[in-house]
Amino acid sequence: MAKFKISQTVHSEKVETVRLGLAGAANAYTYTENGKAVKLTAESRYELAVLGDLIEAFQQSSNYPEQGTVEGFAIGGIVSTGYKEVTFDGLQGTPGVGAVVIGDYVVVGTVVARGTALTAPLRVCKATTQGGATPYKARVMSLGDVGTGAVGTVGIVKLF
Repeated sequence: MAKFKISQTVHSEKVETVRLGLAGAANAYTYTENGKAVKLTAESRYELAVLGDLIEAFQQSSNYPEQGTVEGFAIGGIVSTGYKEVTFDGLQGTPGVGAVVIGDYVVVGTVVARGTALTAPLRVCKATTQGGATPYKARVMSLGDVGTGAVGTVGIVKLF
């Protein structure tokens, strides 16, 4: 077994402050969304990414429980760089089937519903299109302790 493995660093990366979710307290993102993938959807606003989306960033925090909404939106922090622990979820075309290898690019896998906290790291699938000119990329850097890239195993991706 390797003595050194890349580990999660998103907690030490630059956090950007943004609007989270749709307008209105009923739509506000709280702590339950922390760790989930998000994407830019409107002026200064990010929403949860869905199956197959590129990973633009992860929600790191929410100020909603302490401050309510600002101009109708929850305010929180996102992180768009660094190493992030994830759960492998197979192939983009067939989530739950297949494996990833070091160097694969990944997209959002099976999602956990809004309002439900993650009980394991975010699920990601091997992207159908590898590399290319996509503006956001998440790449497998470590297959974790199991070392297989199989569905349900945990590893590390790099956001850039």
